[in-house]
Amino acid sequence: METLERVRITVRVNGKLYTHEVEPRLLLVHYIRDYLGLTGTHIGCDTSNCGACTVILNGRAVKSCTLYAFMADGGEILTIEGLEKDGKLHPIQEAFWENHALQCGFCTPGMIMTLYDFLQRNPKPNEEEVRRAIEGNLCRCTGYQNIVKAALWAAERMRGGGGGR
Repeated sequence: METLERVRITVRVNGKLYTHEVEPRLLLVHYIRDYLGLTGTHIGCDTSNCGACTVILNGRAVKSCTLYAFMADGGEILTIEGLEKDGKLHPIQEAFWENHALQCGFCTPGMIMTLYDFLQRNPKPNEEEVRRAIEGNLCRCTGYQNIVKAALWAAERMRGGGGGR
């Protein structure tokens, strides 16, 4: 039996440093889920169409089902598990809760990570800009209205406002 080549990667995920030897063909989403046990990042389509696997890599949203794990070597990754701090939800997570934007919840982590990146770059978006930002994330429950509402609520909250209350 042939032994598969392995490569050593070191990544910082949610502030914690990890080093593993992995097969070069291992996708980042499988590394996050199977090696690190962080199952909040979902595998949806394996073609980058649905966005369920979205994480933040070096400050930008990426679809982890289309990147090999070795491509993240030396990088910093933020997953949905890394947003909550000291038992307190991130304003985007809180916005999804408060605005009933969760639906079945399968797309939620990817939506939140996409919005995390978007709201860092555009802290005061309008509804159209939010809809454009999440067009690479599919909600099969067709519940986009509350997701958009949550994004706008979160943006206001992150700017120091009340979030629509």
